[in-house]
Amino acid sequence: MTDNNEKGNTVSAFTLVRQENGIAHLIMDVVDDTMNTLKAEFAEQVAEVLADIKSDSTITGVVLCSGKKDSFVAGADINMINDCKTKESVIALARQGQMIFSQLEQLNVPVVAAINGACLGGGLELAMACHARVCSDNPKTALGLPEVQLGLLPGGGGTQRLPKLVGVQKALDMMLTGKQLRAKQALKAGLVNDVVPTSILIATAEKMALAGKFKQTVKFKSSLVNKVLEGTSFGRGVVYKQAKKSVLSKTKGNYPAPVKIIDCVKTGMEQSPAKGFQTEAEHFAELVMSPESAQLRNLFFATTDMKKEQGVADVMPEQIAKAGVLGGGLMGGGIAFVTATKVGIPARIKDISHQGISHALKYSFDLLNKKVKRRFMLKSEMQKQMSMITGCVDYSGFKDIDIVVEAVFENLELKQNMVVEIEQNAKESTIFASNTSSLPIGSIAAKATRKENVIGLHYFSPVDKMPLVEIIPHEGTSDQTISTTVAFAKKQGKTPIVVKDKAGFYVNRILAPYMNEAAILLLAGEPIDKLDKALVNFGFPVGPMQLLDEVGIDVGAKIGPILQADLGDRFAAPSAFSKLLDDGRLGKKADKGFYLYGKKAKKGKKQVDESIYSLLNLKPAGSLSSNEIAKRCTYMMLNEAARCVDEGIVRSARDGDIGAIFGIGFPPFLGGPLRYIDKIGAQSLVAQLSQWAEQHGERYTPCEALITMAETGTSYY
Repeated sequence: MTDNNEKGNTVSAFTLVRQENGIAHLIMDVVDDTMNTLKAEFAEQVAEVLADIKSDSTITGVVLCSGKKDSFVAGADINMINDCKTKESVIALARQGQMIFSQLEQLNVPVVAAINGACLGGGLELAMACHARVCSDNPKTALGLPEVQLGLLPGGGGTQRLPKLVGVQKALDMMLTGKQLRAKQALKAGLVNDVVPTSILIATAEKMALAGKFKQTVKFKSSLVNKVLEGTSFGRGVVYKQAKKSVLSKTKGNYPAPVKIIDCVKTGMEQSPAKGFQTEAEHFAELVMSPESAQLRNLFFATTDMKKEQGVADVMPEQIAKAGVLGGGLMGGGIAFVTATKVGIPARIKDISHQGISHALKYSFDLLNKKVKRRFMLKSEMQKQMSMITGCVDYSGFKDIDIVVEAVFENLELKQNMVVEIEQNAKESTIFASNTSSLPIGSIAAKATRKENVIGLHYFSPVDKMPLVEIIPHEGTSDQTISTTVAFAKKQGKTPIVVKDKAGFYVNRILAPYMNEAAILLLAGEPIDKLDKALVNFGFPVGPMQLLDEVGIDVGAKIGPILQADLGDRFAAPSAFSKLLDDGRLGKKADKGFYLYGKKAKKGKKQVDESIYSLLNLKPAGSLSSNEIAKRCTYMMLNEAARCVDEGIVRSARDGDIGAIFGIGFPPFLGGPLRYIDKIGAQSLVAQLSQWAEQHGERYTPCEALITMAETGTSYY
């Protein structure tokens, strides 16, 4: 018998379906949504269903499950949080959620959550309020509390229930990183009581509810050290202290959420559950109102909107069934890897040597083998994915390829010849996408017969980790090619931004003045580690000098002249840097750069290679504060980002912000360079740049767009 609770015109998201064996299925299915998310208006609906269960003595147990295929509950609806205008309204919202989950927990019949698919955030908090949990072995099943990634903490009791299920150390690890557990990991951690095939998930949950006895898996590895750390308040004190120290060393105090998560766990474990829940609601509200979380939520909405967009509005992408990659280097290997493993289509690598192909194959093998060793993947699945990547030293197998991604050396003539060769060896409709970091796509297409098929597709290294790609149409690229390339990049798991075909495109163009400024400050006597530390403390993942070492000092040197020739002398790199190349200092790949590598380096510690100072005739004795260093380098980037929006290099300020955050690690809590300009205010930015231009040279001159914004009092958002 079914009760489809309808109230007024609103169909309830919760349906109670009574079974003959006395078990009732409580099915959550949010009408008109592809996924279940928790909304504020569900409070009344849940209260009604719970009252129903309590008043019906024939119900002996409840199985909570989802009406959606391959998805349990993806979390709470973030719009609900955005609608709260005061701290008090957020506290009320959190307390309401906690109260409903507590009522579920206090039902006097067994409640078992049957989890298939994503069970995240508020979804996992709901499942933890049940008396037991069983999940499917579906590869889509994932359990986690990712709120920290939005600058928040679990506000529906998650900080209180998780430590009791998996232990304090595991709970902190999950909440401070936002990492998701797969089914078997969740079982091992004690988060679920059983893992079964999807086909018997509901039947197993029913059995558990009927038995009413729940075997609890190991809470935490019962080594002596763990028992001491988890079992005494002194031991737990050590855990909290270590967690806080580790968090602050990573976040540099720029993100308030992790420290508050630790405090919630500590309060609940060391004082009382009631105090823990109260602290959780208050801390949650403080975070919702914080500027950091506001920017991280803006970023979430921006990327979500982007996923729904076509490359060119109303132009549908063509289907891509096979891809080719030219060049078996690190980039080529990475591109083939994401094509085979994420898109799930064959990738054929063409290189001039067999050695290049074997390097590219090893790249994928090493990444997949790591997953097999960690038991994230079966060996058979690895073999299946590896079989999708093949190689050749001629163009055999290229006849029916839909897109070719070129990742050969940054040499214009070589790339032009590649276009011609692909036109001779592939289909008429084959797209030629160049992974150039700085050469104009129009020039690469110069010798092409089918210029409409040529486009830029610029990945960032390492390809398997970096989320951004720049998609660069030249004037003759067809709308069809743009839409198809954007769709292909999305399937590879990338966030694509479409940018104009001008030197440096967008990311390298805004990065260059920032890097040059750091180099100028180094030559003025600021120590290497001080420069890097200033920008890491500001919020970048690595400092500019370390970044040069990682990317390759020679790569940086190649991009500079291209930008300078096209965009003017403000892109001129300091001439002293040619000494580094003459000395063979190419960075990490040559074991010789700004820092020590190889045998000279001490394990686990970054040490500056002091010999660089004598090479550049410097005596490091920095006079600037960390704040001044960070401002000078960052403001150069802001000035260039404003120029790029003004020139239409990026389609919008939103794309400019996403490009900077995902492409070069601009601090996410600041929302991106253009949101940061809004925060500083164009007037104060122009005043500061103008002052520096007088003191230190015209490279600081604010661009026209910023001056206009300052005069008219406008902003980007």
